[in-house]
Amino acid sequence: MATTKPDNSLVRPTLEDLIRLSQPAAGLTLARPTVRALQSGQYLSAFKGRGMEFDETRLYAQGDDVRNLDWRVTARTGKPHTKLFREERERPVFLTVDYRSAMFFATRGMFKSAMAARLSALIAWSARRHGDRVGGQIFSEAESIELKPEHGHRAVLRLLKMLVDQASPRSDDTPETALQDALIRLPRHARPGSLVFVFSDFRHLTAAGEASLSRLSRHCDLVLVFIFDPLEQRLPLGPHRFSNGRRDVLLNADARTADVYEHSFRVREERLRELARRHGIRLVACRTTDEPFFVLQQSSRPSLFHA
Repeated sequence: MATTKPDNSLVRPTLEDLIRLSQPAAGLTLARPTVRALQSGQYLSAFKGRGMEFDETRLYAQGDDVRNLDWRVTARTGKPHTKLFREERERPVFLTVDYRSAMFFATRGMFKSAMAARLSALIAWSARRHGDRVGGQIFSEAESIELKPEHGHRAVLRLLKMLVDQASPRSDDTPETALQDALIRLPRHARPGSLVFVFSDFRHLTAAGEASLSRLSRHCDLVLVFIFDPLEQRLPLGPHRFSNGRRDVLLNADARTADVYEHSFRVREERLRELARRHGIRLVACRTTDEPFFVLQQSSRPSLFHA
């Protein structure tokens, strides 16, 4: 009788797994212009418009916006001139990935960390396809590694290799400041105008971490991807055994324990929703049982944002 081997890529994707995602990334649904901002960006949601950069100066023509008059050239020549701008053709895309120990967990589907890696790879390949620079931040309890956004295939591979190399839990204990510290560092590396994604379960999100995200949202297009296991929404009643491969935990949940557990999750979820509402941040919910490609494809529909 044949036996089915476990799919280790659901626990820890290989570099080959992430490279193969370059093909489906080409089929991601692109952004549509919305009332929120005029934009022709090619990304997965209703993000703010790309920046404009100065191109040239020419003689003023009827219908030109008087706000774009070039007063220096006008004064020098005695004839009104207007500035012309062109849309920036690229922007930095910065992917922040939470690799704290709690992310190496799932009861169904794939590890939260594996989901974060796959989502990051899909977005990185999409960004590369549209000529944008790709960089990121990968953080755990032990360290935070930042990669400066750069152009090309090599920049994507550099990020993917780091996602694979760092994909192992560093500690059984999760310092409550690990997420906060990473978020405080984030604005130092994500330059204004960047498209920034944060992939996390957002455990231990502090007021200082929220303040950092608020500051970042003023100058960048910010998307929070909330990754969670279905067990985190509702703890099943009765005895259950959990293991991290080194230590087993037996949990016998009664109705009261399950209610407290569910309430804790709802508080975390609502806190993220309120943060997103207040600061115009996009919030995407992603279960460990979801298919990464469809999470990103469907996120172009406003109704699927929990904000």
